[in-house]
Amino acid sequence: MSHPSGPDPGVERRWWPRALLAVGAVLLALVFGITTASVESSLGPHEARYDVTTDDTVTVDLGPLGTLQIDSPLPLTLGVRVTVQEIPASVTELDQSKTLQALSGDLQSYLQFFSGPQATVQDVARALVTQALERTALALVVLVAAWWLFRVLLGAARRAELRQQVRPHLRSGLAAAVAVALVATVLTSSLGQRDQPTASRPASAVFDGTPLEGARVTGRLGGVIDTYGGQVVAELRKNEKFYASANASLKAAWDDRADTLAAWPAPEPTASSSASPTPVDEADLVTVVLVSDLHCNVGMAPLIRTLVQRSKADLVLDAGDTTLNGTSVEQYCVTTFARAVPAGVELVTSPGNHDSRQTTKNYAKAGATVLDGSVIEVDGLRILGDRDPNETRVGAGGTALAGKESAQDEADRLAEVACDDGDGVDLLLIHTPAVGEEALASGCVPAQISGHLHKRYGPERLGLGVRYISSSTAGATLGQPTVGPLNGIAELTVLRWDPGTRRFVDYQLVQVRPDATASVSPRLRWPAAPEEPAPAGPRGTPSPV
Repeated sequence: MSHPSGPDPGVERRWWPRALLAVGAVLLALVFGITTASVESSLGPHEARYDVTTDDTVTVDLGPLGTLQIDSPLPLTLGVRVTVQEIPASVTELDQSKTLQALSGDLQSYLQFFSGPQATVQDVARALVTQALERTALALVVLVAAWWLFRVLLGAARRAELRQQVRPHLRSGLAAAVAVALVATVLTSSLGQRDQPTASRPASAVFDGTPLEGARVTGRLGGVIDTYGGQVVAELRKNEKFYASANASLKAAWDDRADTLAAWPAPEPTASSSASPTPVDEADLVTVVLVSDLHCNVGMAPLIRTLVQRSKADLVLDAGDTTLNGTSVEQYCVTTFARAVPAGVELVTSPGNHDSRQTTKNYAKAGATVLDGSVIEVDGLRILGDRDPNETRVGAGGTALAGKESAQDEADRLAEVACDDGDGVDLLLIHTPAVGEEALASGCVPAQISGHLHKRYGPERLGLGVRYISSSTAGATLGQPTVGPLNGIAELTVLRWDPGTRRFVDYQLVQVRPDATASVSPRLRWPAAPEEPAPAGPRGTPSPV
Protein backbone atom coordinates (compact mmCIF):
# COMPACT_ATOMS: atom_id res chain seq x y z
CA MET A 1 0.00 0.00 0.00
CA SER A 2 1.47 3.32 -1.06
CA HIS A 3 1.60 6.35 1.20
CA PRO A 4 1.02 9.88 -0.05
CA SER A 5 4.19 11.93 -0.36
CA GLY A 6 4.65 14.97 1.89
CA PRO A 7 6.44 16.20 5.00
CA ASP A 8 6.85 13.80 7.87
CA PRO A 9 4.38 14.86 10.60
CA GLY A 10 6.84 13.60 13.22
CA VAL A 11 9.58 15.82 11.92
CA GLU A 12 7.22 18.80 11.84
CA ARG A 13 6.17 18.09 15.42
CA ARG A 14 9.77 17.92 16.55
CA TRP A 15 11.11 21.21 15.11
CA TRP A 16 8.53 23.75 16.25
CA PRO A 17 9.05 23.39 20.03
CA ARG A 18 12.78 23.86 19.55
CA ALA A 19 12.20 26.89 17.31
CA LEU A 20 9.89 28.40 19.90
CA LEU A 21 12.41 27.77 22.66
CA ALA A 22 15.15 29.35 20.52
CA VAL A 23 13.04 32.45 19.93
CA GLY A 24 12.31 32.70 23.63
CA ALA A 25 15.98 32.33 24.51
CA VAL A 26 17.02 35.03 22.04
CA LEU A 27 14.27 37.32 23.34
CA LEU A 28 15.31 36.85 26.97
CA ALA A 29 18.99 37.35 26.13
CA LEU A 30 18.20 40.50 24.15
CA VAL A 31 16.10 41.98 26.95
CA PHE A 32 18.84 41.19 29.44
CA GLY A 33 21.58 42.63 27.21
CA ILE A 34 19.76 45.90 26.52
CA THR A 35 18.40 46.60 29.98
CA THR A 36 21.69 45.89 31.78
CA ALA A 37 24.03 47.81 29.43
CA SER A 38 26.17 50.36 31.25
CA VAL A 39 29.20 52.47 30.25
CA GLU A 40 31.52 54.99 31.87
CA SER A 41 31.93 58.24 29.96
CA SER A 42 31.68 61.97 30.66
CA LEU A 43 29.09 64.71 30.94
CA GLY A 44 30.54 68.19 30.67
CA PRO A 45 33.42 68.41 33.14
CA HIS A 46 32.37 65.30 35.09
CA GLU A 47 32.84 61.58 34.90
CA ALA A 48 29.47 59.86 34.53
CA ARG A 49 27.94 56.40 34.31
CA TYR A 50 25.26 55.74 31.69
CA ASP A 51 22.78 52.92 32.40
CA VAL A 52 19.95 51.80 30.15
CA THR A 53 16.58 51.82 31.93
CA THR A 54 13.01 50.91 31.01
CA ASP A 55 11.30 53.99 32.45
CA ASP A 56 10.96 55.93 29.17
CA THR A 57 12.98 58.79 30.68
CA VAL A 58 16.46 60.26 30.40
CA THR A 59 17.42 61.05 33.98
CA VAL A 60 20.54 63.00 34.90
CA ASP A 61 21.30 62.22 38.54
CA LEU A 62 23.32 65.05 40.10
CA GLY A 63 23.59 63.42 43.51
CA PRO A 64 22.78 65.81 46.37
CA LEU A 65 21.54 68.42 43.91
CA GLY A 66 18.68 66.26 42.66
CA THR A 67 17.80 65.07 39.16
CA LEU A 68 16.90 66.48 35.78
CA GLN A 69 14.51 64.43 33.65
CA ILE A 70 13.47 64.63 30.01
CA ASP A 71 11.33 62.32 27.91
CA SER A 72 13.44 59.64 26.27
CA PRO A 73 13.79 59.64 22.47
CA LEU A 74 14.56 55.90 22.55
CA PRO A 75 12.01 53.31 21.32
CA LEU A 76 10.16 50.66 23.36
CA THR A 77 10.03 52.75 26.56
CA LEU A 78 13.79 52.55 26.91
CA GLY A 79 15.54 55.33 28.79
CA VAL A 80 18.95 56.21 30.18
CA ARG A 81 20.06 57.13 33.68
CA VAL A 82 23.17 59.32 33.80
CA THR A 83 24.80 59.26 37.21
CA VAL A 84 27.15 62.23 37.43
CA GLN A 85 30.10 61.67 39.73
CA GLU A 86 32.13 64.04 41.90
CA ILE A 87 29.52 66.74 42.49
CA PRO A 88 31.16 69.15 44.97
CA ALA A 89 29.25 69.45 48.23
CA SER A 90 29.55 73.25 48.05
CA VAL A 91 27.42 73.30 44.92
CA THR A 92 24.42 72.10 46.93
CA GLU A 93 24.43 75.33 48.91
CA LEU A 94 22.20 77.99 47.44
CA ASP A 95 24.15 80.86 48.90
CA GLN A 96 24.83 83.11 45.90
CA SER A 97 28.54 83.80 46.38
CA LYS A 98 29.51 80.25 47.34
CA THR A 99 27.47 78.55 44.62
CA LEU A 100 28.62 80.93 41.91
CA GLN A 101 32.23 80.37 42.91
CA ALA A 102 31.76 76.61 42.80
CA LEU A 103 30.04 76.71 39.43
CA SER A 104 32.33 79.20 37.73
CA GLY A 105 35.17 76.70 37.38
CA ASP A 106 32.91 74.35 35.43
CA LEU A 107 31.02 76.95 33.37
CA GLN A 108 33.48 76.91 30.48
CA SER A 109 33.54 73.11 30.49
CA TYR A 110 29.75 72.93 30.30
CA LEU A 111 29.88 75.49 27.49
CA GLN A 112 32.32 73.27 25.61
CA PHE A 113 30.06 70.25 26.07
CA PHE A 114 26.87 71.94 24.92
CA SER A 115 28.72 73.50 21.97
CA GLY A 116 29.40 70.01 20.63
CA PRO A 117 27.16 67.50 22.45
CA GLN A 118 26.83 65.25 19.39
CA ALA A 119 30.25 63.76 20.01
CA THR A 120 29.36 62.63 23.54
CA VAL A 121 25.93 61.39 22.48
CA GLN A 122 27.39 59.36 19.61
CA ASP A 123 30.19 57.94 21.74
CA VAL A 124 27.82 56.90 24.53
CA ALA A 125 25.26 55.45 22.10
CA ARG A 126 27.92 53.42 20.31
CA ALA A 127 29.35 52.15 23.60
CA LEU A 128 25.91 51.20 24.93
CA VAL A 129 24.99 49.35 21.74
CA THR A 130 28.30 47.49 21.79
CA GLN A 131 27.90 46.45 25.39
CA ALA A 132 24.25 45.50 24.89
CA LEU A 133 25.25 43.18 22.03
CA GLU A 134 28.08 41.70 24.09
CA ARG A 135 25.82 41.05 27.08
CA THR A 136 23.13 39.62 24.81
CA ALA A 137 25.62 37.19 23.30
CA LEU A 138 26.89 36.26 26.75
CA ALA A 139 23.37 35.65 28.05
CA LEU A 140 22.56 33.53 25.00
CA VAL A 141 25.69 31.45 25.53
CA VAL A 142 24.74 30.91 29.18
CA LEU A 143 21.19 29.86 28.24
CA VAL A 144 22.39 27.45 25.57
CA ALA A 145 25.01 25.98 27.93
CA ALA A 146 22.39 25.61 30.67
CA TRP A 147 20.05 23.88 28.22
CA TRP A 148 22.66 21.32 27.15
CA LEU A 149 23.81 20.77 30.73
CA PHE A 150 20.22 20.12 31.71
CA ARG A 151 19.88 17.57 28.90
CA VAL A 152 23.08 15.78 29.88
CA LEU A 153 22.14 15.62 33.56
CA LEU A 154 18.69 14.20 32.78
CA GLY A 155 19.95 11.51 30.45
CA ALA A 156 18.24 10.11 27.35
CA ALA A 157 15.85 7.80 29.19
CA ARG A 158 14.57 10.43 31.58
CA ARG A 159 14.19 12.96 28.73
CA ALA A 160 12.09 10.45 26.76
CA GLU A 161 9.90 9.83 29.82
CA LEU A 162 9.34 13.56 30.42
CA ARG A 163 8.66 14.10 26.74
CA GLN A 164 5.84 11.61 26.80
CA GLN A 165 4.32 13.27 29.89
CA VAL A 166 4.40 16.85 28.63
CA ARG A 167 3.76 16.27 24.92
CA PRO A 168 -0.06 16.70 25.18
CA HIS A 169 0.46 20.10 26.87
CA LEU A 170 3.65 21.22 25.11
CA ARG A 171 2.16 23.58 22.53
CA SER A 172 -0.09 25.48 24.92
CA GLY A 173 2.52 25.52 27.69
CA LEU A 174 5.31 26.99 25.56
CA ALA A 175 3.01 29.55 23.99
CA ALA A 176 1.78 30.61 27.42
CA ALA A 177 5.31 30.91 28.78
CA VAL A 178 6.46 33.09 25.90
CA ALA A 179 3.32 35.22 26.17
CA VAL A 180 3.81 35.69 29.90
CA ALA A 181 7.45 36.71 29.32
CA LEU A 182 6.44 39.19 26.64
CA VAL A 183 3.62 40.70 28.70
CA ALA A 184 5.84 40.96 31.77
CA THR A 185 8.58 42.68 29.79
CA VAL A 186 6.19 45.15 28.19
CA LEU A 187 4.41 45.92 31.45
CA THR A 188 7.69 46.37 33.32
CA SER A 189 9.13 48.71 30.72
CA SER A 190 5.90 50.57 30.14
CA LEU A 191 5.48 51.57 33.74
CA GLY A 192 7.97 54.36 33.31
CA GLN A 193 8.59 57.33 35.50
CA ARG A 194 6.21 59.48 33.53
CA ASP A 195 3.37 57.10 34.58
CA GLN A 196 4.23 57.38 38.26
CA PRO A 197 3.69 60.25 40.70
CA THR A 198 6.88 62.26 41.28
CA ALA A 199 7.93 65.29 43.24
CA SER A 200 9.38 66.93 40.15
CA ARG A 201 8.35 70.30 38.79
CA PRO A 202 8.84 71.93 35.38
CA ALA A 203 12.26 73.46 34.88
CA SER A 204 12.83 77.17 34.61
CA ALA A 205 11.97 78.92 31.38
CA VAL A 206 15.70 79.49 30.85
CA PHE A 207 15.73 76.18 28.95
CA ASP A 208 13.14 77.33 26.40
CA GLY A 209 14.51 76.89 22.91
CA THR A 210 17.23 74.45 24.02
CA PRO A 211 17.36 70.63 23.95
CA LEU A 212 16.34 70.70 27.64
CA GLU A 213 13.07 72.56 27.05
CA GLY A 214 10.32 70.98 29.13
CA ALA A 215 12.70 69.16 31.44
CA ARG A 216 11.55 68.20 34.95
CA VAL A 217 13.71 68.71 38.02
CA THR A 218 13.77 67.35 41.55
CA GLY A 219 15.53 68.42 44.73
CA ARG A 220 17.72 71.49 45.08
CA LEU A 221 18.60 71.49 41.40
CA GLY A 222 15.54 73.62 40.69
CA GLY A 223 16.93 76.48 42.76
CA VAL A 224 20.33 76.25 41.13
CA ILE A 225 18.79 76.28 37.66
CA ASP A 226 16.55 79.21 38.48
CA THR A 227 19.49 81.17 39.84
CA TYR A 228 22.32 80.28 37.47
CA GLY A 229 20.82 78.42 34.52
CA GLY A 230 20.28 81.66 32.66
CA GLN A 231 24.01 82.38 32.76
CA VAL A 232 24.90 79.07 31.16
CA VAL A 233 22.20 79.32 28.47
CA ALA A 234 23.12 82.93 27.72
CA GLU A 235 26.77 81.95 27.29
CA LEU A 236 25.74 79.04 25.07
CA ARG A 237 23.67 81.24 22.80
CA LYS A 238 26.41 83.87 22.69
CA ASN A 239 28.90 81.17 21.76
CA GLU A 240 26.70 79.71 19.02
CA LYS A 241 26.04 83.15 17.55
CA PHE A 242 29.74 84.03 17.53
CA TYR A 243 30.95 80.90 15.76
CA ALA A 244 28.06 80.92 13.28
CA SER A 245 29.06 84.48 12.35
CA ALA A 246 32.77 83.55 12.21
CA ASN A 247 32.01 80.56 10.00
CA ALA A 248 30.03 82.74 7.59
CA SER A 249 32.92 85.22 7.51
CA LEU A 250 35.38 82.42 6.75
CA LYS A 251 33.26 81.16 3.86
CA ALA A 252 33.02 84.66 2.39
CA ALA A 253 36.74 85.36 2.86
CA TRP A 254 37.78 82.10 1.22
CA ASP A 255 35.41 82.58 -1.71
CA ASP A 256 36.64 86.15 -2.24
CA ARG A 257 40.25 85.01 -2.24
CA ALA A 258 39.46 82.14 -4.61
CA ASP A 259 37.82 84.57 -7.02
CA THR A 260 40.90 86.83 -6.85
CA LEU A 261 43.26 83.94 -7.57
CA ALA A 262 41.13 82.86 -10.52
CA ALA A 263 40.92 86.37 -12.01
CA TRP A 264 44.53 87.40 -11.43
CA PRO A 265 47.06 84.62 -12.04
CA ALA A 266 50.10 84.91 -9.75
CA PRO A 267 53.22 86.43 -11.32
CA GLU A 268 56.43 84.51 -11.79
CA PRO A 269 58.50 84.55 -8.60
CA THR A 270 61.70 86.55 -8.35
CA ALA A 271 64.61 86.18 -6.01
CA SER A 272 63.12 88.79 -3.68
CA SER A 273 59.48 87.81 -4.01
CA SER A 274 57.64 85.87 -1.31
CA ALA A 275 54.36 85.71 -3.20
CA SER A 276 53.28 83.09 -5.72
CA PRO A 277 54.88 79.71 -6.23
CA THR A 278 56.80 78.35 -9.16
CA PRO A 279 54.19 77.14 -11.69
CA VAL A 280 53.35 73.46 -11.24
CA ASP A 281 50.57 71.18 -12.34
CA GLU A 282 48.03 72.12 -9.67
CA ALA A 283 45.98 69.00 -10.28
CA ASP A 284 48.82 66.93 -8.83
CA LEU A 285 49.31 68.99 -5.67
CA VAL A 286 48.33 67.60 -2.26
CA THR A 287 46.38 70.15 -0.22
CA VAL A 288 46.93 70.13 3.55
CA VAL A 289 45.04 71.99 6.29
CA LEU A 290 47.07 72.59 9.45
CA VAL A 291 45.61 73.19 12.93
CA SER A 292 47.38 73.34 16.28
CA ASP A 293 46.77 73.97 19.97
CA LEU A 294 43.00 73.62 19.74
CA HIS A 295 42.77 73.20 23.53
CA CYS A 296 39.25 71.82 23.42
CA ASN A 297 37.71 74.84 21.67
CA VAL A 298 35.04 72.81 19.91
CA GLY A 299 33.49 76.04 18.61
CA MET A 300 36.20 76.00 15.94
CA ALA A 301 35.18 72.53 14.68
CA PRO A 302 32.64 73.85 12.09
CA LEU A 303 35.24 76.31 10.80
CA ILE A 304 37.79 73.53 10.38
CA ARG A 305 35.24 71.58 8.38
CA THR A 306 34.44 74.64 6.26
CA LEU A 307 38.11 75.25 5.44
CA VAL A 308 38.72 71.59 4.57
CA GLN A 309 35.73 71.59 2.25
CA ARG A 310 36.44 74.97 0.65
CA SER A 311 40.13 74.19 0.07
CA LYS A 312 39.35 70.65 -1.14
CA ALA A 313 42.00 69.41 1.27
CA ASP A 314 43.35 65.87 1.06
CA LEU A 315 44.84 65.85 4.55
CA VAL A 316 44.44 67.56 7.93
CA LEU A 317 47.45 67.87 10.24
CA ASP A 318 46.92 68.48 13.97
CA ALA A 319 50.18 69.64 15.59
CA GLY A 320 49.02 68.73 19.11
CA ASP A 321 47.51 70.08 22.32
CA THR A 322 44.06 69.14 21.13
CA THR A 323 42.85 69.04 24.74
CA LEU A 324 43.27 71.27 27.79
CA ASN A 325 44.45 68.83 30.42
CA GLY A 326 44.40 65.36 28.88
CA THR A 327 41.56 64.15 31.10
CA SER A 328 39.12 61.42 30.19
CA VAL A 329 36.18 63.86 30.30
CA GLU A 330 37.73 65.64 27.31
CA GLN A 331 36.87 62.72 25.06
CA TYR A 332 34.11 64.78 23.46
CA CYS A 333 36.72 67.35 22.39
CA VAL A 334 38.85 64.99 20.32
CA THR A 335 35.76 63.21 19.01
CA THR A 336 34.23 66.52 17.87
CA PHE A 337 37.41 67.56 16.06
CA ALA A 338 37.84 64.16 14.40
CA ARG A 339 34.28 64.18 13.13
CA ALA A 340 34.66 67.72 11.82
CA VAL A 341 37.00 66.29 9.19
CA PRO A 342 34.89 65.19 6.19
CA ALA A 343 34.82 61.54 5.18
CA GLY A 344 37.64 60.60 2.87
CA VAL A 345 40.06 63.17 4.28
CA GLU A 346 42.91 61.82 6.39
CA LEU A 347 43.59 63.27 9.86
CA VAL A 348 47.10 62.92 11.31
CA THR A 349 48.17 64.19 14.73
CA SER A 350 51.29 64.52 16.84
CA PRO A 351 50.07 64.68 20.48
CA GLY A 352 51.20 67.65 22.57
CA ASN A 353 52.14 68.15 26.20
CA HIS A 354 48.52 68.95 27.15
CA ASP A 355 47.28 65.69 25.60
CA SER A 356 47.48 62.28 27.26
CA ARG A 357 47.55 58.62 26.30
CA GLN A 358 43.85 58.39 27.18
CA THR A 359 42.72 61.32 25.00
CA THR A 360 45.08 60.21 22.23
CA LYS A 361 43.53 56.75 22.33
CA ASN A 362 40.09 58.34 22.07
CA TYR A 363 41.30 60.50 19.15
CA ALA A 364 42.50 57.39 17.33
CA LYS A 365 39.22 55.62 18.04
CA ALA A 366 37.38 58.59 16.49
CA GLY A 367 39.43 58.28 13.27
CA ALA A 368 42.71 60.14 13.73
CA THR A 369 46.07 58.61 12.81
CA VAL A 370 48.35 59.18 15.80
CA LEU A 371 52.06 59.40 15.06
CA ASP A 372 54.12 57.01 17.18
CA GLY A 373 57.73 57.43 16.05
CA SER A 374 57.39 55.61 12.75
CA VAL A 375 56.91 56.96 9.23
CA ILE A 376 53.44 56.95 7.66
CA GLU A 377 52.46 57.87 4.11
CA VAL A 378 49.39 59.84 3.03
CA ASP A 379 48.92 60.62 -0.68
CA GLY A 380 52.65 60.16 -1.20
CA LEU A 381 53.59 62.53 1.67
CA ARG A 382 55.82 60.63 4.10
CA ILE A 383 55.32 61.94 7.64
CA LEU A 384 57.35 61.26 10.78
CA GLY A 385 56.39 62.32 14.29
CA ASP A 386 55.67 61.22 17.83
CA ARG A 387 53.94 62.32 21.02
CA ASP A 388 55.49 65.14 23.05
CA PRO A 389 58.15 64.00 25.55
CA ASN A 390 56.59 66.21 28.25
CA GLU A 391 53.15 66.36 29.79
CA THR A 392 51.54 69.38 31.41
CA ARG A 393 48.74 68.95 33.94
CA VAL A 394 47.15 72.16 35.15
CA GLY A 395 46.85 72.10 38.93
CA ALA A 396 48.93 68.93 39.24
CA GLY A 397 52.49 70.13 39.44
CA GLY A 398 52.92 71.70 36.00
CA THR A 399 55.15 70.02 33.42
CA ALA A 400 57.13 66.78 33.78
CA LEU A 401 58.48 64.03 31.56
CA ALA A 402 55.72 61.88 30.11
CA GLY A 403 58.00 58.84 30.18
CA LYS A 404 61.67 58.01 30.48
CA GLU A 405 62.70 59.82 27.30
CA SER A 406 63.83 63.46 27.45
CA ALA A 407 63.27 66.02 24.71
CA GLN A 408 66.89 65.57 23.60
CA ASP A 409 66.50 61.78 23.54
CA GLU A 410 63.40 62.07 21.37
CA ALA A 411 65.11 64.58 19.06
CA ASP A 412 68.05 62.22 18.54
CA ARG A 413 65.77 59.22 17.97
CA LEU A 414 63.58 60.98 15.39
CA ALA A 415 66.65 62.25 13.51
CA GLU A 416 68.01 58.70 13.41
CA VAL A 417 64.71 57.29 12.17
CA ALA A 418 64.56 59.94 9.42
CA CYS A 419 68.12 59.29 8.25
CA ASP A 420 67.67 55.50 8.31
CA ASP A 421 64.46 55.56 6.27
CA GLY A 422 65.26 54.27 2.80
CA ASP A 423 62.31 55.98 1.11
CA GLY A 424 62.97 59.36 2.72
CA VAL A 425 60.90 61.55 5.05
CA ASP A 426 59.09 64.60 3.64
CA LEU A 427 57.73 66.12 6.84
CA LEU A 428 58.45 66.02 10.56
CA LEU A 429 55.25 66.80 12.49
CA ILE A 430 56.12 67.35 16.15
CA HIS A 431 54.40 69.52 18.77
CA THR A 432 57.41 71.16 20.45
CA PRO A 433 59.61 72.96 17.88
CA ALA A 434 62.97 72.24 19.52
CA VAL A 435 62.47 68.48 19.25
CA GLY A 436 62.86 68.75 15.47
CA GLU A 437 66.15 70.65 15.38
CA GLU A 438 68.36 67.54 15.18
CA ALA A 439 66.39 66.17 12.23
CA LEU A 440 66.55 69.49 10.37
CA ALA A 441 70.29 69.84 11.03
CA SER A 442 70.89 66.32 9.70
CA GLY A 443 69.43 67.15 6.28
CA CYS A 444 67.24 64.05 6.47
CA VAL A 445 64.02 66.08 6.86
CA PRO A 446 63.30 68.97 4.46
CA ALA A 447 60.35 70.40 6.44
CA GLN A 448 59.13 70.54 10.02
CA ILE A 449 55.73 71.69 11.30
CA SER A 450 55.11 72.37 14.99
CA GLY A 451 52.88 74.29 17.40
CA HIS A 452 53.16 74.75 21.17
CA LEU A 453 54.22 78.42 21.34
CA HIS A 454 50.79 79.93 20.49
CA LYS A 455 52.67 82.26 18.18
CA ARG A 456 53.50 81.85 14.50
CA TYR A 457 57.11 81.70 13.34
CA GLY A 458 58.19 81.19 9.74
CA PRO A 459 58.26 79.36 7.54
CA GLU A 460 61.98 79.93 8.03
CA ARG A 461 65.15 78.10 7.09
CA LEU A 462 66.76 76.18 9.90
CA GLY A 463 69.59 73.68 9.60
CA LEU A 464 69.16 72.01 6.21
CA GLY A 465 65.39 72.34 6.16
CA VAL A 466 62.47 74.71 6.66
CA ARG A 467 60.50 75.02 9.90
CA TYR A 468 56.98 76.40 10.33
CA ILE A 469 55.50 76.98 13.79
CA SER A 470 51.73 77.41 13.79
CA SER A 471 49.91 79.70 16.16
CA SER A 472 46.87 78.46 18.10
CA THR A 473 43.74 77.50 16.18
CA ALA A 474 41.80 78.16 19.40
CA GLY A 475 42.97 81.78 19.60
CA ALA A 476 44.74 80.84 22.83
CA THR A 477 46.25 83.76 24.74
CA LEU A 478 48.01 83.80 28.10
CA GLY A 479 45.62 83.64 31.04
CA GLN A 480 42.47 83.49 28.89
CA PRO A 481 40.12 80.51 28.38
CA THR A 482 40.13 78.80 25.00
CA VAL A 483 36.38 78.18 24.96
CA GLY A 484 33.60 80.60 24.26
CA PRO A 485 34.07 83.43 21.75
CA LEU A 486 37.69 83.95 20.75
CA ASN A 487 39.96 85.98 23.01
CA GLY A 488 42.78 86.02 20.49
CA ILE A 489 43.30 85.49 16.77
CA ALA A 490 42.76 81.86 15.74
CA GLU A 491 44.99 80.70 12.89
CA LEU A 492 44.80 77.85 10.42
CA THR A 493 47.11 77.24 7.47
CA VAL A 494 46.49 75.73 4.04
CA LEU A 495 49.62 74.26 2.45
CA ARG A 496 50.19 72.63 -0.92
CA TRP A 497 52.76 69.88 -1.48
CA ASP A 498 54.20 68.71 -4.81
CA PRO A 499 54.63 64.90 -5.04
CA GLY A 500 56.99 65.40 -7.99
CA THR A 501 59.61 67.47 -6.16
CA ARG A 502 58.55 66.17 -2.73
CA ARG A 503 58.57 69.71 -1.42
CA PHE A 504 55.95 72.15 -0.16
CA VAL A 505 55.08 74.74 -2.79
CA ASP A 506 53.09 77.44 -1.02
CA TYR A 507 50.84 78.23 1.93
CA GLN A 508 47.90 80.46 2.84
CA LEU A 509 47.33 81.88 6.31
CA VAL A 510 43.73 81.87 7.53
CA GLN A 511 42.88 84.09 10.51
CA VAL A 512 39.67 84.34 12.54
CA ARG A 513 39.50 87.32 14.88
CA PRO A 514 37.68 88.06 18.16
CA ASP A 515 35.22 90.27 16.26
CA ALA A 516 34.17 87.19 14.20
CA THR A 517 35.77 88.47 11.01
CA ALA A 518 38.07 86.25 8.94
CA SER A 519 40.78 86.76 6.36
CA VAL A 520 42.63 84.53 3.91
CA SER A 521 46.09 85.51 2.65
CA PRO A 522 47.25 85.09 -0.94
CA ARG A 523 49.34 82.05 -1.69
CA LEU A 524 52.81 82.66 -0.27
CA ARG A 525 55.88 80.88 -1.51
CA TRP A 526 57.34 78.17 0.72
CA PRO A 527 61.09 78.83 1.17
CA ALA A 528 63.59 76.51 -0.49
CA ALA A 529 65.74 74.53 1.92
CA PRO A 530 69.24 76.00 2.36
CA GLU A 531 72.22 74.28 0.80
CA GLU A 532 74.37 74.84 3.87
CA PRO A 533 73.23 74.45 7.47
CA ALA A 534 72.09 77.63 9.17
CA PRO A 535 72.95 78.25 12.82
CA ALA A 536 70.43 76.42 15.02
CA GLY A 537 68.56 78.38 17.65
CA PRO A 538 69.09 77.73 21.34
CA ARG A 539 67.83 74.31 22.33
CA GLY A 540 64.65 74.34 24.30
CA THR A 541 61.59 76.57 24.24
CA PRO A 542 59.83 78.88 26.64
CA SER A 543 57.83 77.30 29.43
CA PRO A 544 55.03 75.05 28.11
CA VAL A 545 51.86 76.95 27.38
